[in-house]
Amino acid sequence: MPPHARVLRRRAAGLLGAMAAVVATWTVAAPAAQADDMRERQWYLDAMKADELWKVSTGKGITVAVLDTGVDSTVSELGGKVLPGRNFSDSGGGPGRIDGRDDDRHGTNMAIAIAGNGANGGVKGIAPDATILPVKTGDYVVFGNSATLKGIRYAVDSGARVINISSAGPADHGTDRDWQEVVSYAQQKGVLIFAGAGNDGLEMPQYPAAVPGVVAVGALDTKGKVAKFSNYGSHLALAAPGVEIPGRCTNDKTKYCALQGTSQATALASGSAALIWSAHPDWTANQVLRVMMETAGHVGEVPSKYIGYGSIRPAQILLEGKGDPGDPNVNPLLAAQRSQSPTPQTSPSPDSTGASGDNGPAQEPKKPESAARPDEGGFPLWGIAVSAVAVVAVIGVVVAAGKRNRRA
Repeated sequence: MPPHARVLRRRAAGLLGAMAAVVATWTVAAPAAQADDMRERQWYLDAMKADELWKVSTGKGITVAVLDTGVDSTVSELGGKVLPGRNFSDSGGGPGRIDGRDDDRHGTNMAIAIAGNGANGGVKGIAPDATILPVKTGDYVVFGNSATLKGIRYAVDSGARVINISSAGPADHGTDRDWQEVVSYAQQKGVLIFAGAGNDGLEMPQYPAAVPGVVAVGALDTKGKVAKFSNYGSHLALAAPGVEIPGRCTNDKTKYCALQGTSQATALASGSAALIWSAHPDWTANQVLRVMMETAGHVGEVPSKYIGYGSIRPAQILLEGKGDPGDPNVNPLLAAQRSQSPTPQTSPSPDSTGASGDNGPAQEPKKPESAARPDEGGFPLWGIAVSAVAVVAVIGVVVAAGKRNRRA
């Protein structure tokens, strides 16, 4: 691992503090007992009515690209469902065909949350028959670097219908144009990009989630309420479960850890899109996104700066037939973003890259500040309305990693 990566890893660990991703470790037991135990720990599958969903769709025929630290295809949950992929990072053997290594295990866990098959008592993904395209873009890489940008283009050109980016970093206006160009390319090819909002608990748009057209995902806790660590802002599109999500431990892949973050929420949103698309293969990306936005669970103002249009609810679409796919050629998220007034904290509108040019230099984002936010936001996963009853102060977190990506 490069020295700067080790330093940034330590910094990130210090920043997250009480919001540490690993909150428990479970020792693997005998497969039969492990299977029952693991299923009980996957509380979000019950909340999302996964067992009923899988009678309608399992994500078969849909490829989800995971732009991350790599994907270990040897874990039992991913057997036979990981494509060769590509390595665009300077780690793990250099650029070229991906080598299947993932020492960090972050990318592997995203793939498992999306498409794990639950083999040998392991984790079952929300779209267990989806195919994973691993695209290795590195650990803590320079924001807006060529690895991530090339990775998106590669994923699009390789047939991915959904791109999962469970990482987030501060805005670097020198690369706004590059980001907008590659996102526009994906949109023209009919590909959906989901990205994590970040884990600072602040109104602090992070990239690539803040790029117009990218589906920014926030995290919900086990009660269906907005997680306190989840970043927020007017760019938020959807929210998904992001607390106590089981995955392989970093230091021992034979053990499972309880994980949390907008990374996990993003993976579940990506997997839900795969479920919907598999059941409706003739729909466009715009139509899949539209029904996800229309059927999202919410209470109060829509969109909310904490969870956007609400919590993902694929059961509303696949089991109850709700949601109007609408115009196949109109992106519902871009249309909504165009109607919002731009602020210094948000990304440029879809009609402007925000880069220096005829309109002058791009405006610097406002410095993140601590803010009051709902402790009980009342954003239901399965239609149970809960009123907001309290607020708590969120302690501001100073971003010490500079212009670097962090996992979301």
